[in-house]
Amino acid sequence: MDLAIGRLAQGQHAVVSLAQLRALGLSSSAVSKRARRGRLHRVHQTVYAVGHPLLTSEGRWMAAVLACGDGAVLSHRSAAALHGLRPDNRPVIDVTTPRRGLRRVKGIVRHESTTLTEADVTVVDGIPCTSVARTLLDLAGEIDRQGLRRACNQADVLGIFDGRQVEDVLARAEGRRGAQRLREVLAYGRVGEAITRSQLEEEFLSLCERARLPEPCVNAWIALEGGRVEADFLWPELKLIAETDGAAVHQTPSAFQDDRRRDQRLMRAGYRVVRFTWRQVTHAPEEVVETLRALLG
Repeated sequence: MDLAIGRLAQGQHAVVSLAQLRALGLSSSAVSKRARRGRLHRVHQTVYAVGHPLLTSEGRWMAAVLACGDGAVLSHRSAAALHGLRPDNRPVIDVTTPRRGLRRVKGIVRHESTTLTEADVTVVDGIPCTSVARTLLDLAGEIDRQGLRRACNQADVLGIFDGRQVEDVLARAEGRRGAQRLREVLAYGRVGEAITRSQLEEEFLSLCERARLPEPCVNAWIALEGGRVEADFLWPELKLIAETDGAAVHQTPSAFQDDRRRDQRLMRAGYRVVRFTWRQVTHAPEEVVETLRALLG
């Protein structure tokens, strides 16, 4: 029995529910006996930590979900922390349940929802939680616009922002608090689907073609003292280089420093280097075209 309990707890961040223990064959008195002997430690009235009372954040989140019963999922700020969108240092945990009228549980903020669908639910690190799209909608009703924009951008950087899923959630969000705020954040082009290098290159080339600009060489290697470097786009006769920076790749401190040193090497060799962000290419193409026209003469 102890091995069975241990295996169950191992997949649930060291916590189990009373219902799960009963399903294993333990009676209520047997559970109480294990609790008195220090094998089980009560976290909530119907949830126990196995072996020791110290839980990780994931353990606390899992315990809260188990305490709220079937269909419960981590949500709102707590789900945002689990997804890595923003930290949550509050002492309480957000859980959404599909049923109304359930008893209150200390330390848990319970949100009732009858509109939660399978598309709104996922599992992260073994913990049932709202999807990224649903989490952003829930957050929109809880935090200010700037915080929401940062959460959306973080989802984009992590590669977990799905514009189609967000649009689907918004289409079903009639009357939901925060829906308009999320629409506004998206409408201003602050976030978008993460774009791969090949997709970004295709967007840039398409932009050049529509504007009837001279066609550049793509991924061109340039021989420099100390070794070759690769240029995203090169107009060799003008020694002009255009670099397109993806959402995540160029934002780390080391990548930022490497890019600047690389640009300096190219400029010492007589090349001009201009950098465009993927947001400029996808959301402000007229600015890109105007700059390129001036540089291409």
